[in-house]
Amino acid sequence: MINKIVLASGNKGKLKEFNHILNDLLVEVVPQSNFDVVDAEETGLSFVENAILKARHAAKATGLPALADDSGLEVDALAGAPGIYSARFSGDGATDQTNNALLLDKLSGLTPEQRTARFRCVLVFMRSASDPTPLICQGTWEGSILEQPCGENGFGYDPLFWIPELSKASAQLAPEQKNKLSHRGQAVALLKQTITPYLK
Repeated sequence: MINKIVLASGNKGKLKEFNHILNDLLVEVVPQSNFDVVDAEETGLSFVENAILKARHAAKATGLPALADDSGLEVDALAGAPGIYSARFSGDGATDQTNNALLLDKLSGLTPEQRTARFRCVLVFMRSASDPTPLICQGTWEGSILEQPCGENGFGYDPLFWIPELSKASAQLAPEQKNKLSHRGQAVALLKQTITPYLK
């Protein structure tokens, strides 16, 4: 019976979230930084590939089952960019501000109907580095890109991501509401529904 999983990230927010959702399954999630594991090189060409690379790297380095996620923003007018490069969209030393500024620049002059986009998240759970059938859970959050930032919450592209059915930007949502609706929230919910057989 698996009772400890390594998270292929040192992100404290993600660590807290995963421990919360897996708590009633009696599983502890620990960060790879506890084992001095450096981040895997993300050489994949898709969210799925990168999440698998990260999970396999963490599992191999620690000998524990591993959980990894890869996520980003896809903009239709940019043929799916920034996609897997969302965090480093504006190049070396990219920040949320420089990424958002570049995105706005690239979409300049487009109508609201041309600014459709989605956040996508892929979670991968591997029982070992050689697991032939990793558990893969995906979540997608549809919306569009605003012409200027709106809201104070969240991070990344949240101030530019508009949710039509709520008439709000992601950065205007309370964390609890965002976690239920978001791409990561959807993927995490699916993980909780499907991970139990993998823990045996």
